[in-house]
Amino acid sequence: MEGKPQTRIQHKNTAAILDAALDVFSSHGFRGATVDQIAKAAGLSKPNLLYYFSSKEVIHRTLLEGLLDTWLAPLHALDSQAEDPLEEILDYARRKLEMSREMPRESRLFANEILQGAPRLEEVLSGHLKPLVDEKAQIISGWVAAGKIAPVHPYHLIFSIWSLTQHYADFDIQVRTVLPENEAADPFPEASHHLETILRKMLAP
Repeated sequence: MEGKPQTRIQHKNTAAILDAALDVFSSHGFRGATVDQIAKAAGLSKPNLLYYFSSKEVIHRTLLEGLLDTWLAPLHALDSQAEDPLEEILDYARRKLEMSREMPRESRLFANEILQGAPRLEEVLSGHLKPLVDEKAQIISGWVAAGKIAPVHPYHLIFSIWSLTQHYADFDIQVRTVLPENEAADPFPEASHHLETILRKMLAP
């Protein structure tokens, strides 16, 4: 079925398979997931699923490729011509935190792939992500050189933003277990305030 035009029913089933696969892969990782689990979660038989996708590998690759542009969009949006570089970086961090709120399964999908050595993302990391991060790191270095933000290592700043935002998706159970009861239901308002406080103090020129 891959690459062929789809009827309405086929499109519906394909969407159901990918949504179910996102649940299964984000919970069990690639190695722990099975076609049987995905088919059951999608409400389809295994032969029916295999009519649409020939293997677990194809489903996983389709998910990663479909999510990649969305996942990298906030970093792409970091604008070298921004009037206020500090606010531009804060906006990037806010967008990343919002993605952890709205797309926790997607975050865990990528995290599981990285933890397994990124065998299905290696080409993307070296051929797409690295040039993008290099470009944005150069922009940040330019802001530092111009005195618009405080001196900071641009790559480690980006890593810190990833860590401080994706943590809330990748370690959701831990976050909600450890937080006080009145915050556990929705950790994101306080997380946003905390993130902004840290970055403002770190980056204010």
